[in-house]
Amino acid sequence: MGECLLMVREQYTTATNGAPVERPENQNVYKIGIYGWRKRCLYLFVLLLLVLLLVNLALAVWILRVMWFSPAGMGHLLVTSDGLRLEGESEFLFPLYAKEIRSRVDSSLLLQSTQNVTVSARDADGEVTGRLKVGPRMVEVQSPQFQINSKDGRPLFTVDEKDVAVGTDKLRVTGPEGALFEHSVETPLLRPDPLQDLRLESPTRSLSMDAPKGVHIKAQAGEMEALSQMDIVLCSSDGVLVLDAETVRLPTLAQGTLGPAGSSQVLYEICVCPDGKLYLSAAGVGTTCHESSHVCL
Repeated sequence: MGECLLMVREQYTTATNGAPVERPENQNVYKIGIYGWRKRCLYLFVLLLLVLLLVNLALAVWILRVMWFSPAGMGHLLVTSDGLRLEGESEFLFPLYAKEIRSRVDSSLLLQSTQNVTVSARDADGEVTGRLKVGPRMVEVQSPQFQINSKDGRPLFTVDEKDVAVGTDKLRVTGPEGALFEHSVETPLLRPDPLQDLRLESPTRSLSMDAPKGVHIKAQAGEMEALSQMDIVLCSSDGVLVLDAETVRLPTLAQGTLGPAGSSQVLYEICVCPDGKLYLSAAGVGTTCHESSHVCL
């Protein structure tokens, strides 16, 4: 092995001590790197990316400046521990879903729309359970029950499918035509304003007042008048009919024949026909009703 290495070294020494060794003419030379137009295009592309990066950074700063982004929120919209706080006026282009909406302590809450304002409540299945719609011509409430309470939580006005309840101490109707009820009304007291007349009227039907313990009609500073196109019936099934007054007048009762000619008699007695009709007859020493009985015919 050592002899072989020695022979190779001698040959290499002999070859290098003489004329230089000539390289083959067809040997290829490979250069490493990017040169020429490729290098210029790469630099141009890097420069373009740098310009785009600066433009995006400037746009991001401009958007943050215009939208008033801050650690507490965005502009008038602030993020607090209780939720979102919005200062000033805001416009919502799509539905707004929230659990609670309230205004500041020193200002009122204003909801405004060019068409209508609709407030809806939904259950867990997404079905509408209550809806308040304020339109240009009508305010519509869709709910199983509508109730208005006072400051202390006492119901003032309640409406459901069966009845309407007014919980106030007094219900006042100020319209010039009064109140129109198509069905019955249940109340313990009907009273007008001071110095105003109370009028109960049924233009085309009958008017009935019923009470289990009696109906009391009283005019403290005026007169009471009952008008009817046909009959007025006063009926008591178990009691009596009492007319308690200083003077009882029946001005249009039928009158019988007067007493004898030349008599200055001005007194009359009230007579009753078998059918209950009343009439007047000139009073005499005895009853004169039989003399004027022709009124009952």
